[in-house]
Amino acid sequence: MIVALRSILPAVMLACIGAGQTAAQPVCKPALTVKQVGFSEMINLRRVWTASIDVDASRCTTTSGLYSIGFIRLYENAPDRAFTEPFIWRQGQRRVVVEFWAGEAVQSYWIDDIAACPCRGE
Repeated sequence: MIVALRSILPAVMLACIGAGQTAAQPVCKPALTVKQVGFSEMINLRRVWTASIDVDASRCTTTSGLYSIGFIRLYENAPDRAFTEPFIWRQGQRRVVVEFWAGEAVQSYWIDDIAACPCRGE
């Protein structure tokens, strides 16, 4: 058993060193800017929150990725609640939509998480 561990140990060490080098590659994130936020008129006891998201992914080699928007949702008859909604970014300007019930409002929102992308070689 000890002999088997001694022969496996160098292979495991090399694998860990290789994984560390891969993880050390530079990563970037696209720049997301929120613009033109608003609520729609109420239809069937629902309103739609919309925002335009401007995406500058010029530093990334990928053309899309994940991000989320965090919200503090206000309720008329219940405790307020924080939540996030996932979206996919693409270069340029995109419209995002989140549906709310009549008794709900948005206290605040923010870009919560943007997935890293491989950096474009400069």
